[in-house]
Amino acid sequence: MTITQYKKKRNFSKTPEPKPKSSKSKSKKLIYLIHEHHASHLHWDLRLEINGVLKSWAIPKQPPTIKGIKRLAIQVEDHPLNYANFQGIIPEGNYGAGDVKIWDKGTYELIEKTSKKIEFKLHGKKLKGDYVLIKTDYAKNSWLFFKV
Repeated sequence: MTITQYKKKRNFSKTPEPKPKSSKSKSKKLIYLIHEHHASHLHWDLRLEINGVLKSWAIPKQPPTIKGIKRLAIQVEDHPLNYANFQGIIPEGNYGAGDVKIWDKGTYELIEKTSKKIEFKLHGKKLKGDYVLIKTDYAKNSWLFFKV
């Protein structure tokens, strides 16, 4: 999943979403956020700053705040770092049309990252503590997201 895919899916003259800028995070801490996205179906978008982009996963149900709840997370295209402050309405006729709000935001510490597992500690307002994304064979780009 790349920023090129992000650009291809959007017409920046018709959407308020930010154009990618080649910028690095000003903070030494890694950015984390979750967008609540009222598109064709309500879902939440988990975004983790990794290698200068926001790696992103769509989560069909509200993210877990306690242990024992697992959520399906479908990896989608990378988003630019400047998307971390985006909130607004993506107009009808555009990819992802609907209302986008920041549901939670903060920083995180990367504990472990492999091709099949990403473990991290969140320092958000709503989500705090150790979380894991585990790659599954359930469907293309599917992961499980849960608190440990």
